[in-house]
Amino acid sequence: MVLFIFQLLLMRSSVARIGYAVVVLLAASYALITLREGIPALIQKQKEIRVLEKENAGLAREIEFRRDRIQRLQKDQSEQELEIRQRLKLVRPGEKVFILQEPVLQKDAKP
Repeated sequence: MVLFIFQLLLMRSSVARIGYAVVVLLAASYALITLREGIPALIQKQKEIRVLEKENAGLAREIEFRRDRIQRLQKDQSEQELEIRQRLKLVRPGEKVFILQEPVLQKDAKP
């Protein structure tokens, strides 16, 4: 008799555990699939993260390039002079400046 009651209690607890597990799984599934913060939002956020990581990598390369350029300008007088002359469009006396224009392509006229 005691064994039967013990087995009955074990069955109830295992049935209760299974019932709780099913309820939790159903609630979690519903939340993931139907709610606004579910799987579609998660996928969208992951795409945004990938785009922003690529943008950050590009910006990091640009920062490194600019740091190198600043160091070159700080160390090399000729580099500084060239930069100043290009930005201010300065010419030394006796230098000749040639301004080249790209030719304009004309469409062939049909007779």
